[in-house]
Amino acid sequence: MEDQPLSTSLFISLVYSLNLTALQQLGVARNPFTGNKEIDIESARVTLDLLQMLVTKTKNNLNPDEDHFLQDILSQLEQIIEQKPQP
Repeated sequence: MEDQPLSTSLFISLVYSLNLTALQQLGVARNPFTGNKEIDIESARVTLDLLQMLVTKTKNNLNPDEDHFLQDILSQLEQIIEQKPQP
């Protein structure tokens, strides 16, 4: 990330942070406060909605690396959520 402009680094960090939040909500990653794997599908869907909103709001305004990163994260999270039991 050293060669990337600050805005790209910040964008990647934001998407990564939302990704980690979703992974925790989906029980894939441990909650750093409790140390437990917890599943909260409803919250995970809200986080996915936030990421989808970023796609919509940044359309045609991202460089290829940013766009690819965001799309990959969304795709991976959607696959995980589809495999989870629905409430």
